[in-house]
Amino acid sequence: MNFRNFASKATVASLSAAILLGGSFTPASAKGKGVDEAQAKSYKETYGTSQITREAMKNMVNQHGDKRYTVPGFDESTIKNVESAVKTDKNGNKIKMDVWDTWPLQNADGTVAEYNGYHIVFGLAGDPKNPNDTFIYMFYKKAGDNSVDAWKNAGRVFDDNDKYEANDEHLKGQIEEWSGSALFTDDGEIRLFYTNRGDFNESQKLFGKQTLTTAQVNVSEQQENTLKVDGVEDHKSIYEGGDSKTYESVNKAFEDRNFMNNHTLRDPHYIEDKGRKYLVFEANTGTEYGYSGEESLYNRAYYGNGMKFFRDEFKNLDNSDKKDEAELANGAIGIVEINDDYTLKNEMKPLIVSNTVTDEIERPNIFKKDGKFYLFTSTRGSKMTTDGVDDKDIYMLGYVSNSLTGPYKPMNNTGIVLHQDLDPNDVTWTYAHYVIPQKDSDKFVVTSYMTNRGFFEDKKSTFAPSFLLDMKGNKSSVVQNGTLEQGQITYDEKKK
Repeated sequence: MNFRNFASKATVASLSAAILLGGSFTPASAKGKGVDEAQAKSYKETYGTSQITREAMKNMVNQHGDKRYTVPGFDESTIKNVESAVKTDKNGNKIKMDVWDTWPLQNADGTVAEYNGYHIVFGLAGDPKNPNDTFIYMFYKKAGDNSVDAWKNAGRVFDDNDKYEANDEHLKGQIEEWSGSALFTDDGEIRLFYTNRGDFNESQKLFGKQTLTTAQVNVSEQQENTLKVDGVEDHKSIYEGGDSKTYESVNKAFEDRNFMNNHTLRDPHYIEDKGRKYLVFEANTGTEYGYSGEESLYNRAYYGNGMKFFRDEFKNLDNSDKKDEAELANGAIGIVEINDDYTLKNEMKPLIVSNTVTDEIERPNIFKKDGKFYLFTSTRGSKMTTDGVDDKDIYMLGYVSNSLTGPYKPMNNTGIVLHQDLDPNDVTWTYAHYVIPQKDSDKFVVTSYMTNRGFFEDKKSTFAPSFLLDMKGNKSSVVQNGTLEQGQITYDEKKK
């Protein structure tokens, strides 16, 4: 979840979108069109997807400060680094690492899996002084021990040579490993899904390509209660954007060499439904599902209900400094079906889109509970284009459906589930919130990371204190006084 600022599309994408939708092309810089003209050019097309609308995001601002949706406050003096998060550099020096995005080894239903009496989390970690040092490490502890000090480090999951030995064209150019999910299979195997991030070198037409990737991680228990990564197998790419009709490919994103935008195709999250396997992931809409460009600003489906709101909001946006960003914004939560051997089976239409609102809806997390599918995503105010949201705002949005493929309706009326607006220099600043369902419980554990990477010499990015969330239907609420230990991933109501 680094490398956020590379993207492209403005002029060529606006032209292609206009042609696709049967409209005319006008440069993004031509502001100030009359509202009557905008109404005349307006249309309403959902492309069969669910929308994060401008209306919902503006209404969400009125829910700021509501305790039900506010990330709890934490005592800075109690926050510890992950002491086991240490690596040795090529000169033999010990480096205390930052640890940020993490995800547990889970059963197919989303609950935390137990591996030989251990709980396992995978996470991104690296040298605080090297922003390009982003790789996946495996941490573990004995099940039932919730202390942050209980987490041990099994080291990097992949060796440097694994990307070459996989004999996979996409993996050969891997520069970093980004977030994903992990499944404990019925056969007792650990199956990791993650994002392979390639190099960015414009002269070589390399644009940081992101590819959904998988591997079986072999683990063994050693003496003295330690787990060891015994290498990986079946390491391979699954999906990298196809022909850009459903999801925008990196080549389509950068065809005009405009790097103001943010191309995404990452964060694969595994889910099963009716005996079939799927990956849900962060992406951007392709040319057949509401592409970016000025023409997207006339689509009332992205605004919300009512012509009056469209007229007022369009006028406001048309004269704001966020218009160009809104034209580029075409975030999506995508889904593909995969085969039993974890290869691509079927590209499917987006579950949720955020066109004109934001390009970045990260770390989708989905599971089924009480007959409903719950879908969560993290996003930043700094990437959004609606009034009332600023650069300090951090959100986790939530959506619910009776079907895996939707339609999805926003939780708490607007989609807000969690909000935080701390100064990024605050040690207790958190991000990448992740909801974990619990066995035989209506409580949900929320994990995240705390402290921005590389901001402090002594305070590293670390496991944040977890906390409890109540959910029922399309409503949720942070449990007051429900703060747990740093990095805690399970909660036993009987022991509360």
